[in-house]
Amino acid sequence: MNPIQVMKEGHLEKRSNGLLQLWKKKRCLMTEDGLHLYDYKCKDTTAAPGLKEKQIPFEHMVTVDCVENKRGLVYFTIVMSGGKEIDFRCQQEGTAWNAEIALALVRFKNRLAVQTGKNRYLHQSSSDEDFISSG
Repeated sequence: MNPIQVMKEGHLEKRSNGLLQLWKKKRCLMTEDGLHLYDYKCKDTTAAPGLKEKQIPFEHMVTVDCVENKRGLVYFTIVMSGGKEIDFRCQQEGTAWNAEIALALVRFKNRLAVQTGKNRYLHQSSSDEDFISSG
């Protein structure tokens, strides 16, 4: 099993979906495939399989919208492909999480586009060879 390469690690607050919409502190790891959120109390992400983790893969993300900067906090929303919106906030220190996530999302989509282009080219090349050999 390949170890996950962590691009950014830190803490975010995620707004709950409940009636009160409380902010819950989460430990966050960003990898090249997406976000991994853990309960704040949990320090060891390599622990037992029962560790509660929420994954937000880049393949399901559409965009990252920065909502506002207020009292030293950056509020932002991740919009998912099904239209679901997930609200976060973080401290406004250095490069904010929203910028890092947006850049990683662009890199992911570019990587997908390049792979799709390569696959299309390989498929087209093999179709041309089949046409030439049958002609």
